[in-house]
Amino acid sequence: MKNKFVHFLLAIVFAIPATTLAQAGNTDPALPAAPSAANAAPTAPDTTTIPGGGSRIGTINIEQAIFASNEGQRDFEALSKKLEPKQTELKGQSDEVESLKKQLNTGGDKMTEEARGTLVKQIEQKQKALERSVQDARDDAQSQQNEIAQRILQKMAPVIVKFAGDKGFGVIVDTSNPWPQGPVLWAAPSVDITKAVIDAYNVQSGVPAPPKPAATKPATSGAATKPAAPSATKPAGSAAGTTKPQTTPQ
Repeated sequence: MKNKFVHFLLAIVFAIPATTLAQAGNTDPALPAAPSAANAAPTAPDTTTIPGGGSRIGTINIEQAIFASNEGQRDFEALSKKLEPKQTELKGQSDEVESLKKQLNTGGDKMTEEARGTLVKQIEQKQKALERSVQDARDDAQSQQNEIAQRILQKMAPVIVKFAGDKGFGVIVDTSNPWPQGPVLWAAPSVDITKAVIDAYNVQSGVPAPPKPAATKPATSGAATKPAAPSATKPAGSAAGTTKPQTTPQ
C-alpha cells in the first residue's frame, strides 16, 4: 500500500492555493496531494497458521477494510476534526501571502525601489514559512493516520486468519494496489472477502456504525409539487480503484 490511503481520507485536506506556494513571478509548483496515511504500508503482524490450510485463493483490499470498518470511520473522522484548527491556521497564512502578492502586483510599479524590495523580501519570507508549515502539518497528519491504520490492522489480522480458515482459504492476497503495482491482474468478485471481514471485525470491535446524515426535507411551495425521484448514486471506489459489488464467499 503506497500512499493509497488518501482515497479514504475524511476531509483531511490542507486547502492552500497553489499560487500561494509559488515565488512571486515564478511558475506555480505543484502541491502534493492531500496527506496520505504513510510512505510505507502498516506492517502486517505475525499470525498463526490458518486452521485447516484450505486450497482456495482469496483476495482482500486491506485499505478498504481498515477505512470502511466502523472503527476506521470513527477514528479518521475524529482525526479530521482534530486537524481542522491547523487547516484554519494555514488558510490564514495563505491569505496573508496572497494579500501581499496582490499588493505587489497592483502597486509595485508605483513603489520606490527600496519599498518594492522590502515587500518582495517579506513575501518570500512568509511564503517559505508557509511552505514549511504545510509540510510539517502533512507529515504530522501522515504519522497520525498511519498510527490509526496500524492499530486497526493489528486487531483485524486475526479476524482475517480465522475467516480464511473457516472458509477453506489457503492464500489471501491483498488487492489494495491495482495491477501492475499490485500482484493481482484479475480476480472474480466471488473470492473477495473484504466485506465479510469488515462485517466480522465490526462485530468483534463492538464499535457502532457511524450515524447517517439526516435526510433534508425538500422545500415546499404553495402549489403541490411532485417529489423528485431519488438519483442513483454510484458506490465509491476502493483505494485500488472502482470496485464491483463484492459477494461474500461461502
